[in-house]
Amino acid sequence: MPEQKVIAPMVGKIVKVNVKPGDKVKKNDPMIVFESMKIEMKVVAPADGTVKEVLVQPEQTIEADTVLAVIE
Repeated sequence: MPEQKVIAPMVGKIVKVNVKPGDKVKKNDPMIVFESMKIEMKVVAPADGTVKEVLVQPEQTIEADTVLAVIE
């Protein structure tokens, strides 16, 4: 299976990271919570797989289209 990148849909700040490398995820599992315009939103897994890497941490500011994590 090719790698799947988990992408930030918009500018915001990371509130919580629910996964770590090695964790198994299923499609639509919540992986990362971020805040944008005072609203908390969840970024979900785009596919089933294993988390290869997490590229963000809580309190980090992100731009739209930032790669947050990689699933393989």
